[in-house]
Amino acid sequence: MLVIVVMGSKSDLKVAKKAVDQLKRFDIPYELAVASAHRSPGLVEQIAEKEADLFIAIAGMSAALPGVLASKTLKPVIGVPVSGKVNLDAILSIVQLPRGTPVAAVGLDQGENAALLAAQILATKDKKIEEKLRQYKEELKKEVTESNREVKNV
Repeated sequence: MLVIVVMGSKSDLKVAKKAVDQLKRFDIPYELAVASAHRSPGLVEQIAEKEADLFIAIAGMSAALPGVLASKTLKPVIGVPVSGKVNLDAILSIVQLPRGTPVAAVGLDQGENAALLAAQILATKDKKIEEKLRQYKEELKKEVTESNREVKNV
């Protein structure tokens, strides 16, 4: 089992780290790479040909990386738009892909949600990941319950 996390540039590392931290939480093996859809399309193609179970593609600006990667693989691709000067462009570049090139998308800078979605996809065939997800969801529920308790005392 392998998730490949690809950034359009090294400046996306902060968002990629969020994804990597979540993948580690669920003991999901990963590789981290930088490949630009515009500056190194051959490298994107090489990455797409690797034996991965799915890809997380992180990109800002025109955010072409997730779509280009999806056009080169049969594996699922989760796109993460990176915030910057052109947030809407990054979002639309990922969610408005043409028919035949699906990419799942999460919110701006939401590397952790991309990794959680990857874990949910992988959990359909891996009971250990499924159980860790169940525990994680329980932790979230406890956080909300505790927050509710705290605000009632204000």
